[in-house]
Amino acid sequence: MQALETKIPPVALFVLFIVAINQISHEFLAFRYPLPLSNMVFLLCFVASGVVGLAGIIEFRRAKTTVNPVKVHSASTVVDSGIFAYSRNPMYLGLFLLIFGFAYWQQNILSIAFSFGFVLYMNRFQIQPEERALETLFGVEYKDYKQRVRRWI
Repeated sequence: MQALETKIPPVALFVLFIVAINQISHEFLAFRYPLPLSNMVFLLCFVASGVVGLAGIIEFRRAKTTVNPVKVHSASTVVDSGIFAYSRNPMYLGLFLLIFGFAYWQQNILSIAFSFGFVLYMNRFQIQPEERALETLFGVEYKDYKQRVRRWI
């Protein structure tokens, strides 16, 4: 399974999940359930996703380090300011919020459950390899950061 580590860009994975959730919601009609405020939940997730994701990108740009999740070894610093004081992975959190909001909007319980597969995949195949690489690059500084700040929220 190591072959999948940091190989699929998170944005590509995001697109795959959106397509799969759309398909699930149209194929598995038995799991449709009228959920309250579906439009509002989607709108809140959409806005929160933009705020959280862009805040992460802005902090990386300020620190002049790479935003490219496939090239973790080219990171130049541990970013622990701004949104990174609350989440070690705000851009991934932003993608998840969009996926979850879309699944909720589809009003399909199976789609919502499937959306959490994004978190599982990201933890195993993207975040854990990134964390190993960052620990190698930055040592104690990154380990201390991991102790202070949660992975997602």
